Amino acid sequence: VQLVESGGGVVQPGGSLTLSCAASGFTFSLYDMSWVRQAPGKGLEWVSDINSGGGSTYYADSVKGRFTISRDNAKNTLYLQMNSLKPEDTALYYCARAPGDYEYDYWGQGTQVTVSS
Repeated sequence: VQLVESGGGVVQPGGSLTLSCAASGFTFSLYDMSWVRQAPGKGLEWVSDINSGGGSTYYADSVKGRFTISRDNAKNTLYLQMNSLKPEDTALYYCARAPGDYEYDYWGQGTQVTVSS
């Protein structure tokens, strides 16, 4: 199993970024997937979930209305569209395979998002 995130960077407050997570080594379309982040000096924070078919999505209150999770099962890729970014969104963003509720068995290496003027 391999999960590889990309798309992070430095963006000004109010800006947008789209993160991608390329999955391989398993049948991507059979698994729920999650985005989880870790801000500097803080613990892990769940951000968003999407079910295996892509029809159900869930968001932390802190990102609801600003972030959109999606997936392309034909491309084995998970996405996180982030709009109206705030300095408090600065974190290392991980994608994770989620075989159960708040259960993660494989993680990517993370991609850094920095929101700063």
